[in-house]
Amino acid sequence: MKMRLRANFILATVVNLWMVHTVASLWNIGIGHGRHANSRFLLDNGVSRTPPMGWNSWNHFWCGINESVVMSTADALVSTGLASLGYKYVNLDDCWAESERDENGKLRGKTSTFPSGIKALADYVHARGLKLGIYADAGNRTCSNQMPGSLHHEYEDAKTFAQWGVDYIKYDNCYHDGTRNRERYIAMGHALQKIKRPIHFSLCEWGQEDPAKWAGAYGHSWRTTGDINDTFASVTWIADLNNRWGRYAGPGRWNDPDMLEVGNGGMTMDEYRSHFSIWSLMKAPLLIGCDLRSASNRTLRILGNKEVIEVNQDSLGVQGRKLRSKDGLEVWAGPLSDNRVVVVLWNRSELRALITAAWRDFGLSPNTPAIVRDLWKHKYVSMNKRDRLTASVAPHACKMYVLTPLQS
Repeated sequence: MKMRLRANFILATVVNLWMVHTVASLWNIGIGHGRHANSRFLLDNGVSRTPPMGWNSWNHFWCGINESVVMSTADALVSTGLASLGYKYVNLDDCWAESERDENGKLRGKTSTFPSGIKALADYVHARGLKLGIYADAGNRTCSNQMPGSLHHEYEDAKTFAQWGVDYIKYDNCYHDGTRNRERYIAMGHALQKIKRPIHFSLCEWGQEDPAKWAGAYGHSWRTTGDINDTFASVTWIADLNNRWGRYAGPGRWNDPDMLEVGNGGMTMDEYRSHFSIWSLMKAPLLIGCDLRSASNRTLRILGNKEVIEVNQDSLGVQGRKLRSKDGLEVWAGPLSDNRVVVVLWNRSELRALITAAWRDFGLSPNTPAIVRDLWKHKYVSMNKRDRLTASVAPHACKMYVLTPLQS
């Protein structure tokens, strides 16, 4: 009996290893999703095993934030049901602090806009089952030039953030001393390791030194591009830049193509659905950038699409990528857990068009039957689809599907 169990265990292990290597070769990914996969992360603290989700103040409010805005946004995350879908982080961006450090050299919240202090704000956010994020900079001043940076104050500031109960740090790259980005970001990574609080470390050096190649050893996400803006041209440009770095991402370390613009008013609803679909497929952090307190029902339906969010939060943690592009008609896809595949047919052209994804595009035999589910219509397209999938897609819109292959 023991010999039979041992033989079955060995057989199962061999089969599992074969399946892993097969999936890896089909999708051109490393077994560990990046060169740091086999080394212990400096910040291996269990944070962000799936991409972080939440809200950030910058895209809509810029420097016009205060504790009332942040508290009411935390309340809105709960009341809209978004918090229950995984949107947990409430992140302050630039301009939250006084322009100079206090007499002890510590950062402090701006008394005119955060009179209760950052610790009290963290307590308010935590009481609602959410997490607080904060902004700092790897230079002498932040990008607004309205508050001090953390260069040469890394440990002191990391300790302050931990004492306040901060859960997420976005670390920007302005007004620095000209030293290499990597050196300055590693310094904060070491500081966060010392304070031993599980904090998500988001490196925002705009992709200047190809952080996908090294940042996974020191933080949990890294910007691969410059700043996004609320236009379709910006979304397509950033998607293409971020697409290059998919093999370096994986559980606990994510490529970050910047925050969501959904709901800010500069794009159509079709364009916002495309934006949200591609960010989800690419396993990007999903950080809402609009004013949630006045968000329309249509905006909330996009941000709250549970089936699309499940693609983003899939436990396999493999970034989807662009497979084909011709005349603005694109096929993006990626592997999901349980041998499923996510497929996005994206029309970046100005005319409605047919887009086709063939089973061979993602390593399936044409004869393999698959269940096909439309994630925006929330219905099954087919229970026995073979060979290829074709859809008519409106300009700047997309179709998003999950394919579940069946045994032939």
